[in-house]
Amino acid sequence: MRNAVIVLNGASSSGKSSIALELQGLLLRPFLAFGVDTLVASLPPASSTHEPGIVFGSDGVVAVGDRFRQLEHAWYQGLAAIARDDVGVIIDEVFLGGRESQDRLRSALSGLRVVWVGVRCDLEVAIAREVTRPERTQGMASSQAMIVHEGVQYDLQVDTTTNSALECATTIADYLADR
Repeated sequence: MRNAVIVLNGASSSGKSSIALELQGLLLRPFLAFGVDTLVASLPPASSTHEPGIVFGSDGVVAVGDRFRQLEHAWYQGLAAIARDDVGVIIDEVFLGGRESQDRLRSALSGLRVVWVGVRCDLEVAIAREVTRPERTQGMASSQAMIVHEGVQYDLQVDTTTNSALECATTIADYLADR
């Protein structure tokens, strides 16, 4: 699939990054994987001169403002440019605004072949995974579990509750092969 983008959307600790890694090993041509965590990690620290526009609450709720949306827009344009240069791209996303978030990314990816994948996981399992990840703010999985999927349209969905990342990636790779 030329000019291909695979978007994996799901809550924190749902298994998106693991699926992306497995996909890279299954797909017949190289795909670069980029996660929203990479964008967040590249933001300047909040200071009197820089405000990245994203706040991680102690309860796991993530709030974003206009400045973050501006930076996110530039990030999306960069990902689209990579795909337009005929390099496969896997995007590991968390649509905090549900359908509105998908629409922003869809606009940036206009003209590209995009496969939208919902990554689901039972909340109890995601919370248990989150507990084992010290870099995560506790509560993110539960605060995001429902909102990231609200109004989002998918080509297919996978569930990591009982399926391994490899099984989910295989489902996605098979879907791509049929296209």
